[in-house]
Amino acid sequence: QLQLAESGGGLVQPGGSLRLSCVASAFTLDVYDIGWFRQAPGKEREGVSCSSVTGGITNYADSVKGRFTISRDNAKNTVYLQMNNLKPEDTGVYYCAVECLYRGGTVVARRESPHFWGQGTQVTVSS
Repeated sequence: QLQLAESGGGLVQPGGSLRLSCVASAFTLDVYDIGWFRQAPGKEREGVSCSSVTGGITNYADSVKGRFTISRDNAKNTVYLQMNNLKPEDTGVYYCAVECLYRGGTVVARRESPHFWGQGTQVTVSS
């Protein structure tokens, strides 16, 4: 059974940084594209970033381009999301998920079953 666990969220002031981690257990990440998604209260889920299996291809939502960086260490079975210059509108619960794609300028999840998603980590950007 696939298991993903996010960590690294917290409260940060505008302009600050956080690094989120997504660790896989019971399976290896190195055969999957991995995506980061977020959901703010009262809003629909938004695709943030998607990394190819090797990390050689990365895509981002326009709202985070130039500020967020997705990376992966397959040896550690971990995918990261480095978030810099955070803004209040970045507030939300951040999830990692197995398999994603970049379509029409949008990061999209390929699997909706909860089995392919982590439980999320809260990011709050506020002064």
